Amino acid sequence: MGALTFSAPAGATATARGAFTTTPTATDPYTYQVGFGNRFATEAIPDTLPLGCNTPQRCKYDLISEQLNGTPFVSPRASLLNAWFYRIQPSVAHKPLRRLSQSTDLEAVFSPLNPNAVFTPQDLGWDKFPLPTSQEHVDFISGLKTVAGHGDPTSKEGLAVHIYSANASMKNKAFCNNDGDMLILPQEGRLDIQTEFGRLMVRPGELVVIQAGMKFSVKLPDGVGRGYIQEIYGSHYELPELGPVGSNGMALARDFEIPVASFDVDQSRWTIVVKLVGQLFAYDQDHTPFDVVAWHGSYAPYKYAMEKFINSATVDRDQSDPSIYCVLTAKSKIAGVSLSDFLVFTPKWSVTRNTFRPPYYHRNVATELMGMIYGTWAGSATFLEPGGLTYEPSYMPHGESYERWKEATSVDLQPQRIGDASMAFMMHISGHVSLTKYALERSACLQPIREDAWDDFQPGFLKHLDVIAGKAQHTDTPSGMVNGSANGTTGIPTKPHTNGVL
Repeated sequence: MGALTFSAPAGATATARGAFTTTPTATDPYTYQVGFGNRFATEAIPDTLPLGCNTPQRCKYDLISEQLNGTPFVSPRASLLNAWFYRIQPSVAHKPLRRLSQSTDLEAVFSPLNPNAVFTPQDLGWDKFPLPTSQEHVDFISGLKTVAGHGDPTSKEGLAVHIYSANASMKNKAFCNNDGDMLILPQEGRLDIQTEFGRLMVRPGELVVIQAGMKFSVKLPDGVGRGYIQEIYGSHYELPELGPVGSNGMALARDFEIPVASFDVDQSRWTIVVKLVGQLFAYDQDHTPFDVVAWHGSYAPYKYAMEKFINSATVDRDQSDPSIYCVLTAKSKIAGVSLSDFLVFTPKWSVTRNTFRPPYYHRNVATELMGMIYGTWAGSATFLEPGGLTYEPSYMPHGESYERWKEATSVDLQPQRIGDASMAFMMHISGHVSLTKYALERSACLQPIREDAWDDFQPGFLKHLDVIAGKAQHTDTPSGMVNGSANGTTGIPTKPHTNGVL
């Protein structure tokens, strides 16, 4: 078969007419720009953005110029986040605010002084959080329920973990969270999110980040919506450093998708709900908040398909720490310590030899909150289903069951595909985390604590005491190092312990 050739007219050239944008699909009708941390420029009407300045004396089409800042004005250039809008009406054109009745299931301050925030070292789990009944009308805002958190948005340090459960779209209503950035994880049902920056369709398996101060509205194209939210105070999500991994791997910056400008002409009545320190306020206006004709900047919402995450792991022996599955991280005020690392567990190969392959037994300085998007969880010590959650508090021991240990320490190790058709995640949180009264008392899905999980454990070490005693008698092992047996004695002369010294 001959080589394939391509002929073109002499001197023919091809030049891109714009930056790369994605193509709509059957389940996502929208177009996106790409790139994490880029500065973007997008206009729904060509030639709308001013050139050479941000605030011309008069904007084209008599639009209003307006800036949104995600960092203080005087911030290092590398961390500066802002966006310029060119909109039909200014955001300031609204009626006075009013305080809404406080939701008993929404929390923001996680001090021990808050009676609704409970600190416990007990590991816990929840079955999938319930969806609203058909008799209820619950939109995204009214479906927010806080499960856990630490810190306080007034000090701009800490976070909150929520679930949302809804069966109604928001109509002529928008939400603006002034407390922090929200990382939203749909678990059941897509979210059709309209923002000032444009539109995003987010399905289970994708995450979306909507930063503080951004207005957005949520529709439910599949009729229901349930998922998880990690909200961070005083920090922003970043890509983790790659270190020895090099230039490629983990979450690729080019796989993050940012909306293009989209606007409505709508002079109807709208209500904007604002969250501040967990309290809800509202104001009315006679125009849509989604009237931005063009915008440019670096402070913008984005989404990411977690199936695209590139796994790395040991390929010979031993285990890597779960930090290799980090998609996004947020810095705390302590240098070198993250506020939270967001990890995702997607299908991969396990090929190590002479290795205990299940997650190793450990006690972690961080608190671990795990959830599941879809599939079946392979862990044996806890039950985790899609829509559920597990909690492993700081420094408390956890690991696989005794049955899994026996299996994993005796199985013939062969290359094995694990996690197919499954996706789970972990919020790896550096601070002590409290649980809410909703999570502990009102969620109706808290799992009972297993009291007998390790009752049948038989320390294998005790089977070898005779051999160990024999070796001790023929080596320079100090007298008293081998102390005790299955029946309390070894027959080996020992010295009594004095203040912990033999």
